[in-house]
Amino acid sequence: LDEAYPERPTLFSGDGGKAMARFIERWSQLTIHPYVTTAAIMDLHAMQDEPNAAYFRQSREQRFGKRLEEVMAARDLGLGAFRASLEPLRSMLTYQPFIGGQSPLFADYIVFGALQWARIASPYRLLDDSDVVAQWFERCLGLLGGLGRKVAAAAA
Repeated sequence: LDEAYPERPTLFSGDGGKAMARFIERWSQLTIHPYVTTAAIMDLHAMQDEPNAAYFRQSREQRFGKRLEEVMAARDLGLGAFRASLEPLRSMLTYQPFIGGQSPLFADYIVFGALQWARIASPYRLLDDSDVVAQWFERCLGLLGGLGRKVAAAAA
């Protein structure tokens, strides 16, 4: 996109931004995605039609080695550890508004995407409103004319 639309704001800001995005992508997949998956597992299951729900249940129960209900039952116990795992992001956001600095880069959209997935899949609250990560997420929801907010959050 940076090459196709050079007049638009950059997503990477050069090779360093591309390398940073690769790191953030792996960090997100290893830190955020596993907890979101377990925290939202029953909500994700409920979104499926009947044939897909059966496959979803079978494949996830095989992956986790337990029933979906047991996987989700541990989410409250894991919430503190999940929030603690965001400390590097939280610390950085105390001195700059975005992962990309003063404006978002692709790395911001990677982490935002994982948290947006959680927001629309489950009403379970991953972040406390006073958390700087939650405040950053709110800023990201407002990007591009509030496009992120146009997708409704999961109902409680």
